[in-house]
Amino acid sequence: MGLAAGYEAWLITVGNEVLIGRIVNTNMAWLGRKLTLLGYKVDRGLIVPDELEDIAWAFKTAIKAKVKIVISTGGLGPTFDDKTAEGLALALGSRLELNEEAFKMVKEKYESKGLELTEHRIKMAMLPSGAEPIPNPVGTAPGIHVKAGETDIFCLPGVPKEMEAIFEESVEPYLKRIGPPVVFVERTLEVRGLPESGLAPAIEEVVKKHGVYVKSHPRGAELKVPMILLHITSSGLNKEEAVRKVEEALEQLKRFILEKGGHIGK
Repeated sequence: MGLAAGYEAWLITVGNEVLIGRIVNTNMAWLGRKLTLLGYKVDRGLIVPDELEDIAWAFKTAIKAKVKIVISTGGLGPTFDDKTAEGLALALGSRLELNEEAFKMVKEKYESKGLELTEHRIKMAMLPSGAEPIPNPVGTAPGIHVKAGETDIFCLPGVPKEMEAIFEESVEPYLKRIGPPVVFVERTLEVRGLPESGLAPAIEEVVKKHGVYVKSHPRGAELKVPMILLHITSSGLNKEEAVRKVEEALEQLKRFILEKGGHIGK
């Protein structure tokens, strides 16, 4: 899509519940969408179990690859199998320590509810040495931000509402400051009466000619008539240029569809 080089991002999901299919990984889809709109190129999406070595491996791999942004979700809670902070510390070659700022955040949350500050709750304030806590406006576990060489690492809770709130209030503004001045433009086109294989040549030509990205999403057959949703996207440093590419690609696809006897939906 012509994204600026050097702005790669990886997403790491921590949790057995995702691997066994008990939970659908909506966090990765939500973050992938957000990062793309911010101009980052999401290159990898890793899912690892609640095992210390596996979590450390994911972070180590990203750091070794010199990825610009790494965002993990899950494993920041008070229970024994919440091991993301420890896994990150292992990957960084550091140790977990009580972070005073994180401790204050956790303490205030529980005291405001009249609840005791137990050892398991204090665990959420144990961060890798040198890491910074990120306020959690919805839940109790703070997020984590640490810099490892060229890589910014953010660890967010797995609960979607908490993850989204932390991202939008703290992480997103940071990513906008350090990220590429990229504009992302997209359009959709509903196609009826043509199979996906019939559209393939036109899609390939449009991608090469206009420098856009086209993804086809078959929506099954409605009354035995094929229906496909085309998603056309482009990004660049200039909004007018990105819009022009998408609109020209869209018009070329429309002409092809009508010439082949297809129909364009609403």
